[in-house]
Amino acid sequence: MTATSAPHVITIETAGLGDRGYVVHDGVHAMVIDPQRDTDRLSHVLAEHGLTVTHVAETHIHNDYVNGGYQFAKERQAQYMVPGGVELAYLGESNVVPVSDGDTFRVGDLDVMVVHTPGHTPHHVSFAVSRDGAPGAVFTGGSLLYGTVGRPDLVAPDLTVQQAHDQWHSAHRLADELAGDTAIYPTHGFGSFCSSIQTEGVQTSLVQERSINPALVDPEEEFVEKVLAGLDVFPAYYAHMGPANAAGPEPIDLSLPAPADPNELRRRIAEGEWVVDLRSREVFSGGHVPGALNFDLDGAFVNYLGWMIPWGTPITLLGATSEQVEAAQRELVRIGIDRPVAQAVGGPEFWLEDGEAPKRIRRVTFTEMRSEWDANPAAMVLDTRQILEWESGHVDGATFMPFYDVLDRMAEIPRERPVYVYCGSGYRASAVASLLQHHGFDNVIHVDDNFGNAALAGLTVVADEAPPREPGWTWIASRASVRTFAPTDAHTHQH
Repeated sequence: MTATSAPHVITIETAGLGDRGYVVHDGVHAMVIDPQRDTDRLSHVLAEHGLTVTHVAETHIHNDYVNGGYQFAKERQAQYMVPGGVELAYLGESNVVPVSDGDTFRVGDLDVMVVHTPGHTPHHVSFAVSRDGAPGAVFTGGSLLYGTVGRPDLVAPDLTVQQAHDQWHSAHRLADELAGDTAIYPTHGFGSFCSSIQTEGVQTSLVQERSINPALVDPEEEFVEKVLAGLDVFPAYYAHMGPANAAGPEPIDLSLPAPADPNELRRRIAEGEWVVDLRSREVFSGGHVPGALNFDLDGAFVNYLGWMIPWGTPITLLGATSEQVEAAQRELVRIGIDRPVAQAVGGPEFWLEDGEAPKRIRRVTFTEMRSEWDANPAAMVLDTRQILEWESGHVDGATFMPFYDVLDRMAEIPRERPVYVYCGSGYRASAVASLLQHHGFDNVIHVDDNFGNAALAGLTVVADEAPPREPGWTWIASRASVRTFAPTDAHTHQH
């Protein structure tokens, strides 16, 4: 593959969601693949390179974000290539083109072939792009990723096992039918919860994946077993992404919402709305608006806020600067939280009413927690990590309560004795501690420390299976991908 024949690829990274979109072009004409909703970034790239978009393509109906392709294709009067066989509200629109296995089309001098690659979703397709007959690039969406594949459990629990088998076959089909030096450009796999196993990578090709990717290295049954064993609960907001994408996402408004004064902040908190403080957990713990919740913008902000918030709850954003608020807005629209109801910038000195004292949350290390726990064994220690994290090792004597369960399980948390909250790094624990304080728990203590320091602090770390969510309930092993619980009778409860 020569430099002159290779398609040009520009990556549009969305680190907060662990996803990448792409622009592939011949120097004049371009196709956009799996774009996020804030397409102004795309417009800047296209203008910078002097490109005209003729096609916008989706590898699948996304479950982890609201797509930008539908509106962008309209805006640019481009053909909108979507996987066939899916019910979409906009299928009758003139620029919408369902594509199926073996379909081909041209983007300027580029040849594009559609390859059906089910596994992440049943309808998933990949787009193989070449020029002048030379090996080029394949855009694999949630199919073949860097060193892994997309998780197979996002569509329906009863399809998970079949989808895992399909991922294996789709990976082999790509490797067998395309040239070995074809470059792979996946959408997921850079920290996304859509990835079945978390891996790292900067670039790869089919021949490289043949030697490292379990889907291409392991026998089929061994691969399926490995994928199913590596799945944990995925974000609750995923349930809203597919329907939004199938309906046709609306245009977005990224202008700042109206500012809120201290009185309005009090009122919104009292009415059960979420006032979200975007500052670092260190700064937040030192003083914040009573009732505010802490989701540090510099962390996995949108994943955890979207996962924990009761869907549809109005949000007000508090930031040190308007740039922080704007960045948070941009991340929120990507998961369908289209418009904060208000915002405020500065700090507690601007957000508190006259005479009102800021709230604080005490932060400790594992060493300090151990000393205090020894002195008061009645204290509760909450492990708020995910299932696989708990099962790989947790503090002996801790109570397992994943961050996404805390809101539903507050009745299990005492108010009259200390409650220490830890996670893997301190980020999720800060969100949980602020959530508890929001609900009147003034006895909460944030363990702001890396979990690896627990054993170094002298705490006993043990590994065993995650306990059932409620007495009398057990894991359904065959549906471990969604970690569904079933009681002893015929009723089921799905988290």
